[in-house]
Amino acid sequence: MSASPDSQTTPPVSPEEAEAAAAAQAHDQALGLEHELAQLKAQNADLAEQFLRAKAEAENTRRRAEEEVSKARKFAVESFAESLLPVVDSLEAGLAIQEATAQQLREGSEATLKQLSAALERNKVLQIAPPAGTKFDPHQHQAISVVPAEQDPNTVVGVLQKGYLIAERVLRPALVTVAAPK
Repeated sequence: MSASPDSQTTPPVSPEEAEAAAAAQAHDQALGLEHELAQLKAQNADLAEQFLRAKAEAENTRRRAEEEVSKARKFAVESFAESLLPVVDSLEAGLAIQEATAQQLREGSEATLKQLSAALERNKVLQIAPPAGTKFDPHQHQAISVVPAEQDPNTVVGVLQKGYLIAERVLRPALVTVAAPK
């Protein structure tokens, strides 16, 4: 009958052999830990380098964005001022005429107003001048008075002063009179 592997006994090990085996195992573990430590140090150095690069890139991006915003503001004002120069020229030309008639002054004023309106529109400054009967909008209109009228309540009766939007933001609300509730 053959012996099963469980029933076999291992030969006795001398204390020197056991100590040598334990030392070999400890040496193998130490080598493994040293290798793992070297890998972790390399990984740490790589991550530190990646972090520094990302930090530098973020700083460069922030600096470039600040420069772009500064340039955008500068050139936006420059563009707006440039579009107003023809208006200034027209006003100066009108004032240079010594013996202008009332009709000439009126025509010159109307032409200058058209230039100014066009310059404002090119720069996204739009009028708020609601026609009569438009529903009152507190975001764009400021009610100066409430008057009895033959139209729906809470609608614009008349505009006392035009308002203006700049890029869909209210620069100045339109001053309006509003129909009173019936």
